[in-house]
Amino acid sequence: MACRASSRGKMDTQEQFEQIMKECRELFAKKLHDYGAAWRILRPSSVTDQIFIKANRIRSLETKGVSLVGEGIRPEFIAIVNYSIVGLIQLEQGYADAEDMDAERALALYDKHATRSLELMLKKNHDYDEAWRGMRVSSYTDLILMKLYRTKQIEALSGRTLVSEGVDANYMDMLNYAVFGLIKLTFGE
Repeated sequence: MACRASSRGKMDTQEQFEQIMKECRELFAKKLHDYGAAWRILRPSSVTDQIFIKANRIRSLETKGVSLVGEGIRPEFIAIVNYSIVGLIQLEQGYADAEDMDAERALALYDKHATRSLELMLKKNHDYDEAWRGMRVSSYTDLILMKLYRTKQIEALSGRTLVSEGVDANYMDMLNYAVFGLIKLTFGE
């Protein structure tokens, strides 16, 4: 993913998205080094619950304004990005009974889903004319939580929905909302 600066000297949305995704990927790669692909054993519903824990913690920090653990909101949004990609990989590959993927393959799949998420964001960003920039970071948190409750309902229905998109679309939306939050926290308004 190449980065570009706009003619006015500021980064455009695609460049900001790519920079945030680069940071998330670097952490993902470091964790792959330390833990391997242990996440391969997670069923999609467990990935959904992991994202729920992260989003709920962000909301708690936003509401209380204090962290007793000492970690802030930013690392939790990064975790949501990475767990969303793990979820997309698990949906595509199925879960395993043991670690069955080397770092090279895991990173290739990470890049594939990061690229798909960027492409989706660019299409939606065009249609919505960057409306996300006028939103508060706390709204991204609430939207992620709403997507999580929708995802849990779709999972409870074993994916048999009448009109709704699938779990994969919800993971991609959560990833993109988390990136928007990270863009705002990193680059400001």
